[in-house]
Amino acid sequence: MKKIVVVGGGTGTFTVLRGLKQYPLDITAVVTTFDSGGSTGILLDEFGMLPSGDMRRCLVALAPDSEDTTLRDLFNYRYEGEGSLKDHSFGNLFLLALTAVTGSEVSAMKKAGELLKCKGKVLPVSTDHTKLCATLQNGLVIKGETNIDIPKHDGNIRIQNVFLKPRSFIFSEAYEALKAADLIVIGPGDLYTSIIPNLLAEGFVEAIRERTGKLAYVMNLMTKWGETNNFVASNFAQEVLSYLKQDKFDYIISNSLPIRKDLLKKYAAEKAYPVKLDLPQLRKLTAQLLREEVIQQTNIVRHDSGRLARVLCGLAQ
Repeated sequence: MKKIVVVGGGTGTFTVLRGLKQYPLDITAVVTTFDSGGSTGILLDEFGMLPSGDMRRCLVALAPDSEDTTLRDLFNYRYEGEGSLKDHSFGNLFLLALTAVTGSEVSAMKKAGELLKCKGKVLPVSTDHTKLCATLQNGLVIKGETNIDIPKHDGNIRIQNVFLKPRSFIFSEAYEALKAADLIVIGPGDLYTSIIPNLLAEGFVEAIRERTGKLAYVMNLMTKWGETNNFVASNFAQEVLSYLKQDKFDYIISNSLPIRKDLLKKYAAEKAYPVKLDLPQLRKLTAQLLREEVIQQTNIVRHDSGRLARVLCGLAQ
């Protein structure tokens, strides 16, 4: 089977994995471990647990749809009401307990994958405890992923760069998976809080440089306030390439369909806008630009799992 490695975190990676699991592929998700908000942040502060929220979502994405979904639903369950468990994810608590039983976060993740009968592996990009930081153009340094993701500062001020403090090293199995992949898929996802943090783990750039397979980037559909205000497509691609220390991608996949007017209005209220394709500049950053119908429009705008997976599966072959 062809080996595909998906790099990222959040709903974008979840969407990609949900589609890819329908194909006979050897799938590995390499996932950011620098989250600091919500249930994950609380467990990190109280127990020193490696942030597991994004990895938990990837496990759920790779769980088979045809099986009894009870365990998968439990992993998604979030406690409501009052009390000490409020807003905690059952999946995060389960992984915390499984870590104590198995002896490490990585062992817990692998055992959880077995229990969920996942059609692929989920690996942390790093097992080092560190903090994501961002330097803004005015020199202000923002500490913590959640403070970058949900800005308490002036969101108009552009992010100059992001970095990890202290330094972090790539997990060995993630390194080997990237080198051996037939296709590495980066994105979609929040640029500075879901995608680029993975690239900051020392050794990641070297794994990309030593890869034997192709490198693909899935372009975001919308900009995000506080991270990518006024970004056009080439801004996204160039920023990722600069952290990867690469000149261009082998493939960039972008959506070709317009977004409904009612959704445009809804997202504009959140200061989020469609990513404009500046085609002349974008084509300079990839060997092949693929414009495909990969959007799903309900009450939100998301990539279509099935359509995107078909495109990626074709590239892997």
